[in-house]
Amino acid sequence: MKYFRNPKEIHPPVAPYVHQIEVTGPNRWLTLSGQLGMEADGTIPKDPIDQMRIALDNIKKNLEAANMEIHDLTKLVFYLVGDFDADQRRKVISDFLGGHLPCTTMIYVVALAAPTFKIEIDAWACKED
Repeated sequence: MKYFRNPKEIHPPVAPYVHQIEVTGPNRWLTLSGQLGMEADGTIPKDPIDQMRIALDNIKKNLEAANMEIHDLTKLVFYLVGDFDADQRRKVISDFLGGHLPCTTMIYVVALAAPTFKIEIDAWACKED
């Protein structure tokens, strides 16, 4: 069982996320390596928002390969390089999550594995069996 909570004793979430998720009982966990904004054919768009959409789609494809869905996500960590329009960023993430609110962390970094990469996203998911 997954319990999604925002304790009243701390500030409400400032974006589409939840402060905590408690997992109990028999579950399957999925941990993904950081997903990049790279298409299957190796294409990497220059626009960071396009890279974000691709990285999120790569997460979705990983979930599907493990017989999981977006609502099974428990944690996302976003590593961003450079300038991302905040409104566009929030919309892309909200559209991807479709109302689901996992725990999230967003970190701006100086660089990723190669200069062309502007985003990398770590993801964890849990599914009750």
